[in-house]
Amino acid sequence: MTRRTAAIVAATMCAAILVGCAAGIDGDDDHRGAFLGGIATPTPEATITPSPDSWVHAPTERGYRIVVISADDDPPTTTVLAAVDAWADEHDADVTVLAAADDDQVEERIDEAVAAAPDLVIGAGAGVVDVFALLAPQHLAQQFLVLGAQLPEPTENSTAVIWKGASFRGSGISTADDTDPSSVTPERAADAIAAGLASIRWGLTGIVVSLP
Repeated sequence: MTRRTAAIVAATMCAAILVGCAAGIDGDDDHRGAFLGGIATPTPEATITPSPDSWVHAPTERGYRIVVISADDDPPTTTVLAAVDAWADEHDADVTVLAAADDDQVEERIDEAVAAAPDLVIGAGAGVVDVFALLAPQHLAQQFLVLGAQLPEPTENSTAVIWKGASFRGSGISTADDTDPSSVTPERAADAIAAGLASIRWGLTGIVVSLP
């Protein structure tokens, strides 16, 4: 399902663009600093807690190509998908949603997504985490973003946005406290996609963004 076809940008070009944008926002240091929550430079795999709404000040770019992979059709996942769709409408982005029924299909969908060379591959919710954790490190030229869950050991191309009740880290790792379906509200999901894109636009990847 594709909405608002936009300009196609190869993944390798996207990486260069993101680096250039991160280097070209010297006048935006205060907003970026607020997003970092007082951390000068996050270490790889670090978790940061941005100041509320600091992500709204990030530079934006229209014409993104996004592929979203989901493995559930429960209310939390559909809420995240709706938030991504709303963000895409606002920013004239092109969104393709690939649904998967199990881990094998998640793997197939990741392969499809990477082959399409979008600007960003988004994983919606906890159902994709186990496979994303295995495959994202194999595609370092592709940027990945997980919303409402996190990878246990994110590589430099994998970013995640979590909040209380939406911080699943993988099978055999997470606890019951990490997953509360009622925590995935439309407002939280909207903040998650905005914060995730802000982190990537500011060149802050390979980290976990924990919404306050």
